Amino acid sequence: MNKKHGLFLGDVLAIAILTYIGFASHGEGNVSHIPRMGTTFFPVLVSWFLMAPWFGLFDQNLTTNFKPLWRVPLAMSFAAPLASILRSAMLGNAALPIFTLVLGLVFALGMLLWRSIWVFGQAARRK
Repeated sequence: MNKKHGLFLGDVLAIAILTYIGFASHGEGNVSHIPRMGTTFFPVLVSWFLMAPWFGLFDQNLTTNFKPLWRVPLAMSFAAPLASILRSAMLGNAALPIFTLVLGLVFALGMLLWRSIWVFGQAARRK
């Protein structure tokens, strides 16, 4: 598996884990809530993969260095409103601004943590 595939897979897993943590923090972490988790997971996934390339987050020159990590929360600040709108369309209700803000902050921090681990791993491999 090349580096880009590992990064894609890691992003998917990070989004899945963050989605689960969000639902579990509201007492909805069991198997019966998986369909409902999909209403957050898929919109965030689609939004992330639409926005992240625009910020160079899959460019190999940028994904092996700590300096460009500021782009991760910036990309999520654009992905979160889109994800919230997609989610609200799936659920047939309004996109709540506070939900969008919390979703953006939590996923930005989670993706920043995951991407930092990735960069650290890439730096360790070069040594």
